[in-house]
Amino acid sequence: MNAITPPAAAAELAASSTAAPRRAPSLTDRMRPHVQNVLAVILPPALLVAVLLGIWEWAASGPSASLPPPSRVWADANELILDPFYDRGGLDKGLGLHLAASLQRVAIGFLLSAVAGVALGMLVGSSRFAMRALDPLFQVLRTVPPLAWLPLSLAAFREAQPSALFVIFITAVWPIIINTAVGVRNVPQDYRNVARVIRLSPIDWFLRIVVPAAAPYIFTGLRIGVGLSWLAIIAAEMLIGGVGIGFFVWDAWNSSNLSDIIVALVYIGVIGFVLDRAMALVGRAVTRGTSQQ
Repeated sequence: MNAITPPAAAAELAASSTAAPRRAPSLTDRMRPHVQNVLAVILPPALLVAVLLGIWEWAASGPSASLPPPSRVWADANELILDPFYDRGGLDKGLGLHLAASLQRVAIGFLLSAVAGVALGMLVGSSRFAMRALDPLFQVLRTVPPLAWLPLSLAAFREAQPSALFVIFITAVWPIIINTAVGVRNVPQDYRNVARVIRLSPIDWFLRIVVPAAAPYIFTGLRIGVGLSWLAIIAAEMLIGGVGIGFFVWDAWNSSNLSDIIVALVYIGVIGFVLDRAMALVGRAVTRGTSQQ
């Protein structure tokens, strides 16, 4: 004899049998959250830029305004914006080529400062004697403005290119040294205790404990250093001349091309932002699992 199904269970069974099958999410449904996230990131700064451009256009359109409005900047410098890689020979080049020359100098100078800064920071952070001997010297030298080194570097190297590289190096190396030393000194005591228990060799201690523990501090110093490198090369190129974005700005000033200067400043700011974000991204990738950048 079959069991009698209770009325409530029978009703639930009937409803589930007549319900339509669940529809798989469409491409629009899957893309909607991603689009919303992108808009949430892009819309606020885009609206702010639009408002600032409107205020600038209004403020600079009067008869007594000394700076050109955005509409005039576009009319005067649209070639720089639309064709940044033109080359007419000599120093008559587009902004893209000037930026490429500056970025090449920054890459070399920053790489040298990164290698020297991390090495010296490791030494100062791991040796009390080295810290007492070198830290006062570093603290004095790092307060010297970058451009104050330029006359000495020109006198020593007698060429513009190595002088610019030295200015980048001497500007960027200090935050890398200081942050690396702080990271080494702040290795947790638990790590030191474990290393003693398992009797790690000095090389293993350095590679397996010190470097991973100090990596977030190192990349903080590198992130500061790359920003300072970009600032230093702009100022140095204004004085040493040649191809470079700093020279381009100074040459435009001498030619009274304010629109060209404004376009160049926008490019400089965007490149600086990209360099900072790129270094932060590398830092997060390398230090994943150790600390937040």
